[in-house]
Amino acid sequence: MARCEALAAFTMEPGTITRPYGTPALTAARDLLTQWMRDAGLSVTVDAVGDLRGRFNGGHAATPALLLGSHFDSVRDAGRYDGPLGILVAIEAIEPLRAVGFDLPFPIEIVAFADEEGLRFQTTYLGSCALAGTFDPAFLDLVDTEGATLREAMTEFGGDPDRLDRAALRPGEAFAYVEVHIEQGPYLESVNVPVGVVTVISGQTRILAAFTGEAGHAGTVSMSLRRDPVPAAAECVLAAETLARETPGLLATVGIVEVRPGASNVIPSQAHFTLDVRHPEDAVRGDAVATLQRHAREIAAARSLDLDWRIARDHPAVPCDAALVSRLANAVTTTGIAVEKLPSGAGHDAVTMSAVVPVAMLFVRCAGGISHHPAESVAAADVAAAIAVLDRFIGSLATERAS
Repeated sequence: MARCEALAAFTMEPGTITRPYGTPALTAARDLLTQWMRDAGLSVTVDAVGDLRGRFNGGHAATPALLLGSHFDSVRDAGRYDGPLGILVAIEAIEPLRAVGFDLPFPIEIVAFADEEGLRFQTTYLGSCALAGTFDPAFLDLVDTEGATLREAMTEFGGDPDRLDRAALRPGEAFAYVEVHIEQGPYLESVNVPVGVVTVISGQTRILAAFTGEAGHAGTVSMSLRRDPVPAAAECVLAAETLARETPGLLATVGIVEVRPGASNVIPSQAHFTLDVRHPEDAVRGDAVATLQRHAREIAAARSLDLDWRIARDHPAVPCDAALVSRLANAVTTTGIAVEKLPSGAGHDAVTMSAVVPVAMLFVRCAGGISHHPAESVAAADVAAAIAVLDRFIGSLATERAS
């Protein structure tokens, strides 16, 4: 918990926690994480994208490793625990193994991903994409609000954009990826348990939509003659909310609404909005998106408006590995905690890592389900429970693989 506080001091915006990719604040956070990893007996390297990788060798050097980790970048005005907690819990689980000279039959590598949130370049999972070998070279030409390219930022951050292929896991280098993360939702608090085992990371569709009509004077164009896109957008927003409320497990969020030209006495010509749709089952999510698009078309036709509907992101659901889920659940049971299994509505680095290794996640209860906010909070006792579960999980794996 003290280490979470220490990392919170590194920010690009005083008074907040804001650590975008490649910034001095993120570099300083990585330097401190490096020190803690070395104190825990890990050998430390920085890869071509700027991820920090700490290795604890067990078994033969060529034995596939267990990967643990999370990210240490942040959203703007973030909380202390989203991302860093998973890295620090992993370090805490490793330190006693080194102290007692525990002989693991496999290496453990803790990965601190340098970009998951995508705040600076409006991307996600840059760090884990590099490790998974799915980094798109076209990303290097992305430009931030100050005009700097991702290539330039990566170089300044100590990475090497020309050697990104060397950051990727080699075949047989790892056998699993496990991530501890705050829940970012209220379920564990509602059932009064400190930790939960994730079964699936929900699929997500992000839509950029716009209704276009005709601008006019607010005092001279009668209501019957208007082609106003704002009421159409409002209808669409309410339709999304209604569908989500009526469909178990479905989440629909309109996070941005922009009206143009944006004057109080002018009938708008355009209404742009985003729509984020999530569900643990891809078929349900797909049906919901199709329903909402059909409804938007009907609204546009009824109001004589043009509709632009674009899918900006479409990620399928990622099921966690059944064997790892079972082993995590058994580890929870051995600590005396009731096992709660739940889906994750938020995306995580485990999404990207699932393309190359089996993945699992352990959630830690957070107060009120609040995240991506300064009020984000976890209890020390719950963090201790997560460390205990991870200890037992590693011990169980070690016993199986040594036999």
